[in-house]
Amino acid sequence: MAKIEINEQVQSLIDAVNNSFPGTVEVQFIGNLQSGYVRHDQSQQVQDGSNIIVQVNDLTAPNYTASHELIHQLMVLKGFPQVFFSLTSGNDQLDEQLMIMGTELYDIVAHFVVVSEQRKHGLIDDEIEQLYLKGIQATIKPEPTPGDDQMTLRLMTLLDALVFYGDHIKMVEKQLKQDYPISFEAAQKLFKIISEKAIDSPFTMRRNVVKLFKAFDEQLNEWRLPPINNAEFTTVTSAFSKRQLRLEVRQLFELFHSDMNEKNSGRRAYVGFNRTDGQNAFVIPAPEPKDDTPDFYKAIYNLTVEDLFKQLKMPYILR
Repeated sequence: MAKIEINEQVQSLIDAVNNSFPGTVEVQFIGNLQSGYVRHDQSQQVQDGSNIIVQVNDLTAPNYTASHELIHQLMVLKGFPQVFFSLTSGNDQLDEQLMIMGTELYDIVAHFVVVSEQRKHGLIDDEIEQLYLKGIQATIKPEPTPGDDQMTLRLMTLLDALVFYGDHIKMVEKQLKQDYPISFEAAQKLFKIISEKAIDSPFTMRRNVVKLFKAFDEQLNEWRLPPINNAEFTTVTSAFSKRQLRLEVRQLFELFHSDMNEKNSGRRAYVGFNRTDGQNAFVIPAPEPKDDTPDFYKAIYNLTVEDLFKQLKMPYILR
């Protein structure tokens, strides 16, 4: 394990996470690799019993990379929405791709908060911004004409870059437009949609995640690429007022039979879609054939929202 001095700002983030987390959180620096760029796959969280270890495996900018992971963890502890994956297509490789892409889109929206906090703590400077550009160039090749099968990755990478640079985008905009003209223009369109309203609460973050899921698929359709369909595949933490918790399930959600299975039971899945925005809010397995009657679904629809989410052990955001 490499010996790295954590700066005061990162130590204050570790303290903040430990103040909210029931176990302990520590940062470990692994190996001696310095790639010469920063990218968000240079760290990971590892569960160790009731403790969490943030492992940084690229030492190019250790304080920046560690702080990025710690702020993500702090957001979870502060009640920001999360994504869950309870459906399976029956194809492990496809499931993994869908989970990676769903998580990446969720993270892009979360990065509005993460990057803002990093800038407040002085953890992003001109050097980090240059290293980030090198990270983009290490991830995606310049666009060929016509496009190729990397367009989805380019779109995600460049949208994340727009969130990272924010008002500083001018310093790299010319380069990005030159290397990725089609995908950068598309990323700008998506950025406009998800930056229209600032994230000032867990509820507004959830709203922007759902908006991005839809807008991203619309862009893929425009390019005649297969959509990801996160509206169905990915469960997003719901947000309720106290009044909504007392309503019947039928008033807020609609149950649909999915073509996919519920992951734990292996049985056909029913997805509860939010009637307002059409997003997957919960997944339940179809009952055993002998119990698969209209009464089963009536009973679910007749529950209060609060009782259903208690039964499912699903977290939710209280607005």
